[in-house]
Amino acid sequence: MHVALPETGLPAKILLNSRHKLSDEDLWDFCVENPDLNIERTEQGEIVIVAPAGFESSYRSGKVYAQLDRWAITDGRGKACESSAMFLLPRGAGLSPDTAWVSNQQLSLLTKMQLKKFLPLSPEFVVEVRSPSDSLRRLKRKMEEWISNGVQLAWLIDGDTKSVFIYRPGTAVEERRGVSELDGEGPVKGFRLDLSEIWEGL
Repeated sequence: MHVALPETGLPAKILLNSRHKLSDEDLWDFCVENPDLNIERTEQGEIVIVAPAGFESSYRSGKVYAQLDRWAITDGRGKACESSAMFLLPRGAGLSPDTAWVSNQQLSLLTKMQLKKFLPLSPEFVVEVRSPSDSLRRLKRKMEEWISNGVQLAWLIDGDTKSVFIYRPGTAVEERRGVSELDGEGPVKGFRLDLSEIWEGL
């Protein structure tokens, strides 16, 4: 099914069938048929069309991914991915982070075919970078959804306000402002994110 959106603001929600949610395979086919759309799925089965990132936020998230990927290669315990990856979470949502890290232990449990499609698991670590089109409230809900689905550490980065919101299971959200570096912990202990270029932007 190909979707043509009306002239409207994003994100837009589409409920395709109130009695029948898209299966994971149907979701894959739907995304393949609509490659120009940034698509996610809510726990309730709604399809959400998310606005694309602006250039500066894409630049910032790219800097995060580049650092995480370099560290992951050196560390050797897992793999980093960027924003085009989707994860099929235990409670039914299908979400794409700006960048994520998944342990080799989790990846080893998947078949070659599963690795070529949306991963049916929760990454251990995710990062979201706020874009001008992103509602902070919506992004905070998304961060809570990551954590409730088993993510062990999640960072929400707002480059314009030089703020980072740190999410961990079972604890209150920690906000840090104006810090120059962030140290990973738990599954990504040893990773250090240099925030200088992210704060500088373009």
